[in-house]
Amino acid sequence: MALSDLNPVERNEEGIAVVLGILKQQLGERFQTGAAIRSQHAHTTTYIPTQAPDGVAFPETTDEVQEIVRACAAHRVPVIAFGVGSSLEGHTNAPGGGISVDTSRMNRILAVNPEDLDCTVEPGVTREDLNRHLRDTGLFFPIDPGANASLGGMAATRASGTNAVRYGTMRENVLSLTAVMADGETVTTGKRAKKSSAGYDLTRLLVGSEGTLGIITSLTLKLQGIPQAISGGVCPFPSLEAACNAVIATIQMGIPVARIELVNGLQMRAMKNYSKLDYPESPCLFVEFHGSDAGVAEQAETFGAIAEDNGGGPFLWTSVAEERTKLWKARHDAYWASLTLRPGAKGLSTDVCVPISRLAECVAETEADIAEMGLVAPIVGHAGDGNFHVLVLMDVNDPKEIALAEKFVSRLNMRAIAMDGTCTGEHGIGQGKIGFLRHELGHGVDIMRSIKKALDPQDIMNPGKILPA
Repeated sequence: MALSDLNPVERNEEGIAVVLGILKQQLGERFQTGAAIRSQHAHTTTYIPTQAPDGVAFPETTDEVQEIVRACAAHRVPVIAFGVGSSLEGHTNAPGGGISVDTSRMNRILAVNPEDLDCTVEPGVTREDLNRHLRDTGLFFPIDPGANASLGGMAATRASGTNAVRYGTMRENVLSLTAVMADGETVTTGKRAKKSSAGYDLTRLLVGSEGTLGIITSLTLKLQGIPQAISGGVCPFPSLEAACNAVIATIQMGIPVARIELVNGLQMRAMKNYSKLDYPESPCLFVEFHGSDAGVAEQAETFGAIAEDNGGGPFLWTSVAEERTKLWKARHDAYWASLTLRPGAKGLSTDVCVPISRLAECVAETEADIAEMGLVAPIVGHAGDGNFHVLVLMDVNDPKEIALAEKFVSRLNMRAIAMDGTCTGEHGIGQGKIGFLRHELGHGVDIMRSIKKALDPQDIMNPGKILPA
């Protein structure tokens, strides 16, 4: 699917004009219509054409979100939730105009329950905010996408990150939530119990719905104890295929790795220069273990032996916090490091996820495509669960380069689906992957459309996302 085929959404000029007046009166200075702030609240991180909203609201309470949604519902005006704008597939674009609801001022940590290993937060709290708050409790929230994303946005896109192989994704770590639905009413999807068989699982319906069914206004999250000991390190390999085979062996042997990240040679070059790392410019695995002192040492030694069996090594690991922090900061800065490989270029980012047994094959075929097409496209991935990312660097003023990048992305996504994988492990569908959803889910898309129509009959909640026209 070409990005030029993004779902069109019809503008309701009359309704938008009325709602702009209503919200200015209701929110005063917390409602803005300037061009700069509207552009900021459209898509920003990667290359997808920007489609700005007509106004940006900054609510501070659930009641205010309800007022905004009710005004928009009464006049059939789109509502687009906004966290910090770090999504990669056009989730915050406003193809039919409308109102961006910026939740950054809903940033309170409402409760921490150390005995129950959970907390309740508002959607504008970021993962770093939460972990700073938890520092003295001996607990932490483990989900860590590369950006310092808002927890509401992370839930809305069903995000994950480097720790997913051990701690799961947002799907497994949101116990319940409160959301404002398309009619302005609120729904709370559950209690704080760690499990429930009470009816349909509304929490998981809304987690990953990308704001197309409702706007999340609070979340109850699982927490984890900070490990007694942590060790981590870097291991080079002669090829990406060898690195992938080491990952597969590590997972299949049941080694409780906390992080195992795949980085190709081109990405290592970028990270070395950007983050001042002293590692070889070859395919590498970044690895981390959590547990007891004896446990992490044993796991590191076992992994080192697996790496050696697959032609890798030496595996240089450390328990020194400062060294590990530098390593993982470099990993989280991989996107920005990649942009230095081709100054002035923009990146078209994509991710797929395949069964772990198909990872080496999928990565090898992807490398072959990159070489055949002559692309500059570093690879990095959460290899422990079969998920990897490719960032295609291109001149956005050259239609041929854009078309070639889109061809590559299409081929990669269709390959993953053919391998019984998914077109997105964690980015979400947004606008950029709409064209692949039916290939992956078939009639499931029609069921999704029925759910959307039942909960949002006017199609005002983030229209033009997830579901193909």
